[in-house]
Amino acid sequence: MRRKIIVKLLFAGAMLAGISNSFAQEVKENNQEQFGEFINRKGTYTRSASGKPNLGYWQNKADYQIAVALDDSTHTLSGNITLTYTNNSPESLDFIWMQMEQNRFKEDSRGTLTTPIQGNRYNGDMDGGFEVTNLQAKVGSKGSVSSKYIDSDTRMQVWFNEPIPAKGGTATVSMDFSFKVPVEGMDRMGRLEVEDGWIYAFAQWYPKVAVFDDIEGWNVEPYLGAGEFYLEYGDFDYKVTVPYDHIVVGSGELLNPKEVLSKELQTRYAKAKDSDSTVMMITAEELGNTELTRPKQEGTVTWHFAIQNSRDVAFATSKAFIWDAAKINLPSGKKILAQSVYPKESDGQEAWSRSTEYSKASIEYYSEKWFEFPYATATNVAADINGMEYPGLNFCSYNSKGEDLWGVTDHEFGHNWFPMIVGTNERRYAWMDEGFNTFINHYSTMAFNDGEYPSNLNETRRYANFFTSETREGIDTYPDVVNISNLGMLAYNKPAMGLLMLREYILGRERFDNAFKSYIKTWAYKHPQPTDFFNHIENVGGENLSWFWQGWFYGTGNIDLGVNAVIPYAGNYVVVLANKGDMPMPVLMEIAFEDGTTERKMLPVEIWERGDTWNYLLKTEKKVKSVVIDPDKLLPDVNLGNDSWPQALYEDK
Repeated sequence: MRRKIIVKLLFAGAMLAGISNSFAQEVKENNQEQFGEFINRKGTYTRSASGKPNLGYWQNKADYQIAVALDDSTHTLSGNITLTYTNNSPESLDFIWMQMEQNRFKEDSRGTLTTPIQGNRYNGDMDGGFEVTNLQAKVGSKGSVSSKYIDSDTRMQVWFNEPIPAKGGTATVSMDFSFKVPVEGMDRMGRLEVEDGWIYAFAQWYPKVAVFDDIEGWNVEPYLGAGEFYLEYGDFDYKVTVPYDHIVVGSGELLNPKEVLSKELQTRYAKAKDSDSTVMMITAEELGNTELTRPKQEGTVTWHFAIQNSRDVAFATSKAFIWDAAKINLPSGKKILAQSVYPKESDGQEAWSRSTEYSKASIEYYSEKWFEFPYATATNVAADINGMEYPGLNFCSYNSKGEDLWGVTDHEFGHNWFPMIVGTNERRYAWMDEGFNTFINHYSTMAFNDGEYPSNLNETRRYANFFTSETREGIDTYPDVVNISNLGMLAYNKPAMGLLMLREYILGRERFDNAFKSYIKTWAYKHPQPTDFFNHIENVGGENLSWFWQGWFYGTGNIDLGVNAVIPYAGNYVVVLANKGDMPMPVLMEIAFEDGTTERKMLPVEIWERGDTWNYLLKTEKKVKSVVIDPDKLLPDVNLGNDSWPQALYEDK
């Protein structure tokens, strides 16, 4: 016993000497590089340093009128489009670039040629692509017509005979187009055969204008696979002609229900719009009974939809759809429609029969928590697609059930906020839509039916293998460049964990929520860049977070906070802390005392500005039993072994 006491006293003396020395060492190497600015985030004439659109901010507008018809015998969609383009930029435009994403389904497309031999999630058919005829482009209402265009993989450059004037000039581009609907549509669109017929999921189905902005000019990255979309906002009016026995659901509002639904279906439709519980529009037993559900028994029917201030539209059609719907209650008092369509293979309470319940809950939660949903319908479509989002409409796997179906439904509807309302560039910054959405999904999942399904986003330490992997990459890696095995972490989980840490650990809920809501409201229907997000969160949240953006979003370093020792000192204690990781972080400690009480202390991130160790004087008359940092295990700290100090070291035995 005497020998143990001597050893402990010698150890304590050495530690106290180290503490005294550290108090005296005022001049030493600092960590300024971790806390200083790492990218240019200064304001410009178009974007302010406070993360808002500045006086000179502008964006162009794209309005579409589209009419298409489905030939289900050849699986071909054909029709025509008229784009009305408004050039709000400060420069005149001799041409526009258009996205021709069906051209991805060609044997010689860049996307096909950059797909590995073994394939990946973004495999696609190779016998498709757009056929374009009768292209006409003119400026204003009296301009001369040009038919000049250049095809370039998934882009098309359309030239005008005279420039589109700056600051409000308009132009129109019209053309006829057609394409064969792929079976394998890169897990984003396509067709699926079920017992009662084909399910057609239409996305990337019309030529659309690329974004011309104040950052890049024309954004013309090709459509390869992992990179998604970046689109202008505008109004859509579109008509879809299908065989008489089909049901069509699409982005926006159905304008002609009396022309496409039987009187019985119109009655059910009206009932669903006023019902908080799910109303069956077409049951499994009624499939094929067109006399009950359709207004005619031969030929074709045209369904007419419209949506305003949207960046895209998608639709689905089939004669195999079970259809149900219910009312969504929005915070403003407005009532809109949640609806689901699915084949009988997906029917059942353990599966798609709860889809509309899930859809309603998801839209109502996000509308109340962050920003009100702006569209007339929220539609979930069962297809051979694992999960893909469009304004007001999702494609989810027809095989999903239970927790999986909730998860994919909630995730895809969450995308209505990112990037449908907040219109980021998905092809470059997947983390600004996938990551932000994964973050808000965490809270909606915890809220749904008081936690019927679990969310594990806050179990950050389960991802330690990724954080310590030699093949890890930074969040800022472009999605088409990133190692496909890393995409889930870099686009979804790691940025979501970053927001989780900001809300629950760094800023606190009130400051974070104020900043995040302000960001959504400020950039709704606009095009924020990463720096706009960083600047806005800092300005509203009231915190310089350069150290966090740099370490978590633009680096591959890890968090490793530790407790080196707890030493009695002048009637109190000194807690010796260490930052052994690659980035700083505030330190939350939970101190347990021998009398059974506990208290928490939060030390600011600035303790690491001048070095990687910090001595904290804990003033207390109680005897310390243990100290644990990050007691809720919220941080993805890569070393569990140094997170706590056991009282056994000073136990007098």
